[in-house]
Amino acid sequence: MKKTILTVLFGLAALFTMHAQQTIVKGQVVDGDSTEPLTDVVVSIKGTALTQTTANQGTFEFSSGLPLGEQSLVVKKNGYLPKEYTIIITEGKTVDISTLILNEDIGEAEDFSITLTDEELDSDESVSSNTSGILQSSKDVFARAAAYEFSATYFKVRGLDSENGTLLLNGIRMNKAFNGRPQWGNWGGINDVMRNQDFVNGSKANDYAFGSVGGTTNVNLRASSYRKGTRLSYASSNRSYRNRVMATHASGLLENGWSYAVTAGRRWADEGYAEGTIYDANSIFGSIEKKINEKHSLNFTSIYTPNRRGKAAGMTQEVFDLKGNKYNSYWGYQDGEKRNSRIKEVEEPILMLNHYWTISDKTTLNTNIGYQTGHIGNSRIDYRASNPDPTYYKKLPSYYISNNPAFNNPAEAYNRLQEFLNDGQLNWDELYASNASANMQGYHDVYVSYEDRNDDTQWSFNSILNTEITENISIDAAVNYTTLKSHNYAKVLDLLGGTGYEDADKFLFTDANMLDPNRIVQKGDTFKYNFNLLSTSYDAFAQAQFKYNKVDFYVGGQYGNTTFQREGLYQNGNNPTNSLGKGEKLDFTKLGAKAGLTYKISGKHLIDLNGAYIQDAPTMRNSFSNSRESHNVVNNLTEVKTTAFDASYIFRSGILKSRLTGYYSKIEDATEVAFYYGDGLTGLSDDRAFVQEALDGIDKQNMGLEFGVEAQVTPTIKLKGALALGESVYTNNPNVNLSYVNQSGPQNFDYGKANLKDYHIAGGPQRAASVGFEYRDPKYWWFSATANFFSNAYVDVTAITRTKYFALDNNGIQIVGYDEDVAKELLKQEKFDNYMLVNLVGGKSWKIGNKYIGLFASIANVLGEDYKTGGYEQARSANYTTLLEDTQRPTRNFGPKYWFGRGTTYFMTVNFRF
Repeated sequence: MKKTILTVLFGLAALFTMHAQQTIVKGQVVDGDSTEPLTDVVVSIKGTALTQTTANQGTFEFSSGLPLGEQSLVVKKNGYLPKEYTIIITEGKTVDISTLILNEDIGEAEDFSITLTDEELDSDESVSSNTSGILQSSKDVFARAAAYEFSATYFKVRGLDSENGTLLLNGIRMNKAFNGRPQWGNWGGINDVMRNQDFVNGSKANDYAFGSVGGTTNVNLRASSYRKGTRLSYASSNRSYRNRVMATHASGLLENGWSYAVTAGRRWADEGYAEGTIYDANSIFGSIEKKINEKHSLNFTSIYTPNRRGKAAGMTQEVFDLKGNKYNSYWGYQDGEKRNSRIKEVEEPILMLNHYWTISDKTTLNTNIGYQTGHIGNSRIDYRASNPDPTYYKKLPSYYISNNPAFNNPAEAYNRLQEFLNDGQLNWDELYASNASANMQGYHDVYVSYEDRNDDTQWSFNSILNTEITENISIDAAVNYTTLKSHNYAKVLDLLGGTGYEDADKFLFTDANMLDPNRIVQKGDTFKYNFNLLSTSYDAFAQAQFKYNKVDFYVGGQYGNTTFQREGLYQNGNNPTNSLGKGEKLDFTKLGAKAGLTYKISGKHLIDLNGAYIQDAPTMRNSFSNSRESHNVVNNLTEVKTTAFDASYIFRSGILKSRLTGYYSKIEDATEVAFYYGDGLTGLSDDRAFVQEALDGIDKQNMGLEFGVEAQVTPTIKLKGALALGESVYTNNPNVNLSYVNQSGPQNFDYGKANLKDYHIAGGPQRAASVGFEYRDPKYWWFSATANFFSNAYVDVTAITRTKYFALDNNGIQIVGYDEDVAKELLKQEKFDNYMLVNLVGGKSWKIGNKYIGLFASIANVLGEDYKTGGYEQARSANYTTLLEDTQRPTRNFGPKYWFGRGTTYFMTVNFRF
């Protein structure tokens, strides 16, 4: 008996000794202002695979696989400044860091609101789509420069559009099927609740989706993820809007398991930076969550952000020289008030139900249902008389200045110049008078205001599984299903004092709908075109991640299917046999494979490699040659293939952080659809016509270098720099097809190859550099300044002038007097001038008891630099003769149209938090 007792005592002593000798690193992370515990903080030991997320009380603990000696403990959470602590790990000892403090990143919080503007991120007429919104959450040095410093120029990271990135809200994909881009106006003005983001650059592994080569962002809208408290703010700006008010309250996790977060805001302006650009937007957000038990939570989220804003027009160099970069031809005075003819209205509420299931401490399952409905409207003027645009070429002084004496009229040119300088705006009174005159003579209206409408209804479902197989291996998988019905039609907004507008083609006088011939429409009526676009998409992805002390790597794959179908609700008079009912169902297979690794040379030096191949459906927009009138599909339509690789060297120390990346991507079999009026259309039965141009088989290539560096030279001063050296070009000569309708019916013409190979892809500068510094004072104020340099931006070239027909006459023989050298000069792609933008940003915060006041201000383009953000060649002059005649004029009638950047602008906000 005594021997047994001694054995038990020795055994217990051994167990206690083993426990006492266990090596442990643990601690708690708290908010620097409120001292409350912070959940969902990522804590890791640099150079190892050891990573944890803090629990409800902000605690973490590492107890196995710990490296010994001096190590760096990295603490990060979205919306907070990351911190790095040096610790000494000794075998058999416990490192207990009782309080790790994280402070809110005030600069990041406010910068999000000034960069994420509807006008910059969703511009209909822009030659590019800005991607800054999906870079906001990144702590990467270069990515932050691209988001905050390069975005105003429409710079495209790695030459990729926003359609090449994936945006998720609570795990649900928000990219539009029509154009592949996120519709930022759907959640504008709720900046406070959009900051909980997980972003991965390029095709790297993420926990939610297969992703895209342009990066993947998931915005976490769970009610329990928001810090408890209330925030009130007011902002003033001279950019898209003039004023913004916003109020946000979050309950935190209550004792009964409930939590909620609400936001309400308003942004408005009688006029933004550009003349006549009204801005009127309201925003409401609500999220409520019930923690049923330790394993299950339900979250419901609603977003409603209706907004209206006036658009600004592109302009030729002539117009810019006369009027400057604030000029906008879309507006004119009516009864003493500015009225814009081009208003964009977005009203698409979002509802989401999310179920979070913690199956075990190693496995979670997140299931989501999303519903979105509403409309997007873009207004404009339709006419059956003279073009009302004040910048129409026959209204500008250049039309009356010619080298040909028969067309040279200096006196009239001077009159036009004075009229344009003194007014130069849309004449609403003239439109009303023209309608009244037509009605008095027994005719129908000749002008009408209408909007192009898209009424979408979309259901989304997905389920995301994350499981940790071992300490080093994790598996991520998801299934996704989306169905969309998009109703597209034109709607009469205003008869402009008239009595009715004829619903017929203004050139051929054919009925828009043969089922209702000779129709005269009134305010609120549907007319011109009326059809549905139907889409169904499903896919599944799986991914394995492996994390070890010296190397991390991942492999992933996806498979899916997407279908498009047009359903015509009108029997179009121009295409009577191919417009009504359901057309051909287009079927596309989605495939994807990706892999990558990170090799840790040491805790400071890393090598990162990633590669991906993605095959996906084209966008709806580029699948139909003219969906408003017929079922016709773009020739040779097939899946778009994207291949991408990148390799990076990363250096990280307590003082210096840097990344150097080389990247390459190729996009194959893309399509593009355009509409324009062409003059000199050789080879067609009509040399002048309004045509639909469809390009197929387009191949593009992006390659270059990215470099970003930050140096914390003192505890308060940080130096930062970024460099992008890229080249984005067409790598083949795609096929061109023209279609139009004349008195004989629909015409379709194969225009052969467009010689686009080696032309640069338009859309912002392909080279950019940024240098600057940031000062953060211990007394909670900070200031930063950057100088940013941009070059290698190009105009978007037109395809039709690069075909063989450019040099041919209507008989199919070379144009008399054609000069190859002159033609090369005519077709040389315009390169925009280099420019520099200086930006200043600063902020200050005060603590008064347990309340906080924050002030933030920024000035962009301090020096007031004039610069072009984009532009396109007009296709009006379609052959050598017409283009040569236009370029030989003292001032071109049909020169490229440009978008210009803003001059000096400011943004200032003050917030009160408690």
